[in-house]
Amino acid sequence: QVQLAESGGGLVQPGGSLRLSCAASGTIFSIYTMGWYRQAPGKQRELIAVITSGGRTNYADSVKGRFTLSRDNAKNTVSLQMNSLKPEDTAVYFCNYNRLGTMYWGQGTQVTVSS
Repeated sequence: QVQLAESGGGLVQPGGSLRLSCAASGTIFSIYTMGWYRQAPGKQRELIAVITSGGRTNYADSVKGRFTLSRDNAKNTVSLQMNSLKPEDTAVYFCNYNRLGTMYWGQGTQVTVSS
């Protein structure tokens, strides 16, 4: 089992920045991906950023150039730096751990971008 503890999120004005962090604990293997999904009201959950254990990242087009995902393998943590936030970034953000198709989820943290 893997447990994911998220932190960060909150209310920010358009153009502002936030940082989300996620720490994995439990039975952690050396090869896995971690990342963040988000779900806005009335919409499906979507992948926004993922990073492999080797450090390779992939971003949704909607966040490319604005969001940066980083990883600390020694601490089993990932951090999502979100810059130039827009109202359409408002959603519940979920941390994800994926090992060979077995997924674990964090409880979700609310990000609201509003003036």
